[in-house]
Amino acid sequence: MQAAADRSPTEAETRPEVVAFVALGANLGDATQTLQTALAALAAVPGVRVRKTSSLYRTAPIESSGPDYLNAVADITTTLTAPALLDALQTLEQAAGRERPYRNAPRTLDLDLLLYGDSRIQSLTLTVPHPRMWERAFVLVPLHEIAPGRVSREALDAVAGQPIAPCQPQRG
Repeated sequence: MQAAADRSPTEAETRPEVVAFVALGANLGDATQTLQTALAALAAVPGVRVRKTSSLYRTAPIESSGPDYLNAVADITTTLTAPALLDALQTLEQAAGRERPYRNAPRTLDLDLLLYGDSRIQSLTLTVPHPRMWERAFVLVPLHEIAPGRVSREALDAVAGQPIAPCQPQRG
């Protein structure tokens, strides 16, 4: 194995860092443990550094059925491109047993790239900003918690009718 000083830096190591925000959600199995594991796995992705995470929030499924979701948002920096970050997020979902049998199906883990710097991306596989983030309290409330400048009062007011509750940390 080459020493770090003897090898060439990878493309991801030479790219400038970009601030990005990732939404996390789960409503199957032990959702709290799943989200904690997902955050640790996200932090372990080369080229990703988790800077801050929101509290956990409980929300009812939207346009679906099943158990309530636990949701959070992570503020990260990354040297990965947006498509490479999306690939990493989908790999983490698959490792957690994510299946996509139909739209809005209950899920073991859902990771969505909300924002990638100030980029606007529209491709067959990726849209940034996330196309439905402004319609979802379970995204805007935790995003506002960790990055209040990213969510206006008007945006929060627009989703105020959607039930969302902060989860109390378990003490033991």
